[in-house]
Amino acid sequence: MATSPEHEYLSNAALRIMESASNSGLFGYTEGQRKLFDFSCDLKKDWSKVVVGQTLWKHDGDGIDKDVRTLLNERDVAAAVYIARHKSRLRSRFAEVTQSYLDTPMRDRLSRLRVFWVPADFSTTDEEVVASTYRALQEEITRDLLLQVTLGGLTPRDVIRFASSRRPGLPIAILSHIKANGHRSHKSTATALGQTSGPVGYETDRLFMTGFLESESLQGGVYRITASGLAMLDICSRLRDYLNGNLGEENKNAHLEYICSLLGIDYPSIPIDTPLIGEDVVHQLQNPTFLLLQHVAQADSEGSVDWPAPYFALPSN
Repeated sequence: MATSPEHEYLSNAALRIMESASNSGLFGYTEGQRKLFDFSCDLKKDWSKVVVGQTLWKHDGDGIDKDVRTLLNERDVAAAVYIARHKSRLRSRFAEVTQSYLDTPMRDRLSRLRVFWVPADFSTTDEEVVASTYRALQEEITRDLLLQVTLGGLTPRDVIRFASSRRPGLPIAILSHIKANGHRSHKSTATALGQTSGPVGYETDRLFMTGFLESESLQGGVYRITASGLAMLDICSRLRDYLNGNLGEENKNAHLEYICSLLGIDYPSIPIDTPLIGEDVVHQLQNPTFLLLQHVAQADSEGSVDWPAPYFALPSN
């Protein structure tokens, strides 16, 4: 069945949004084989996560059954995206269909389903409507999909908790060490970092309590880095590039800036010549961005971090 211009635009927009976000250097992107889907892509770091999607525009509620079944039947995907026309009847039908899977073996796959509703009067003939719809989709897909799939579900609250540590640089150094070497004990980590056990133990336990580290024991002990911990390391590494003037042309990266803005990180507001360490620092204790950059600058000056390289976008197939 022939698709409408709106259907084609929305399917392609989803891919453009994810490819554009990959230019942040936080993950790579490759367009995938569509098979039964309207769009598909592979998001890459030191892992590979497939995102597939369907777009509902012209067909009515009966098509939702088939679309949802197709999305849920696909194995080994990180997220199944559904872009749909916003109508009360369609929303009700979507709820009915998804609820029907709650008592089936596929109930666990519902958690990977992401639905984005587009105004019913959307038309590709209206340039202003197209632009506003793209912006809305960009924010929703970045916040509700990409931050979950590629950045471990990182939130602005997580960033504040990380930045509020009173030992500049140490949380980054601990994450970097545990990523590379694992964690046997606070003493061994402290020795490797040239620190004393007390502060290292406190910060390590704090990283565990705030979700950047995980352990098989609820009391902690033997730690490993979580997906959000890896994401924080990646973001801090890109912020280091910013402080060193190496972020890109004119030291700018609009894609990274946009993702960081959704996490409450307004790094362009702190000029790179702002004193962050040493005697000339004018502390901004209520500014999470300043505190985070202070962590980055301190860790960089100590040379104790193996900074992750950026993940560049890969050519589409």
